[in-house]
Amino acid sequence: MRQPDIEIYLKDVDQDAVSAWLEQVFAMPCAWQARGQTFKCTLRYGGEPIPVTWLPKAVGKWHSLLLESDVSPWVDDLACARDAQAALQVQVRCAPSGWSEEEEEETADRWLKVTDEGVEEIVWRTE
Repeated sequence: MRQPDIEIYLKDVDQDAVSAWLEQVFAMPCAWQARGQTFKCTLRYGGEPIPVTWLPKAVGKWHSLLLESDVSPWVDDLACARDAQAALQVQVRCAPSGWSEEEEEETADRWLKVTDEGVEEIVWRTE
């Protein structure tokens, strides 16, 4: 089942590298526009617009990449995280499934860490 959006966290990666990866995936450039501390652009997939948000240092050295659409090349966060890790060669983290406000705090700290070695479930306290 497709997630309603895609969000991944990338460690110590340059925004230009992420832009180049997105351009390769979507076959179009991401023309970032600064909005305070965040950067936004719109990409297209299957003719559908996808609002994209880049938040540098969202959690320490971790940058957030959010694609606000259920229409993308990836069915879920993990698929996107695997693709990003392979292309960018950096550690990527994502939620193990879609997230909701109703989640217990205990499960909210469960994350997937994606590295060259594979995928591992971890506890990541982001606050």
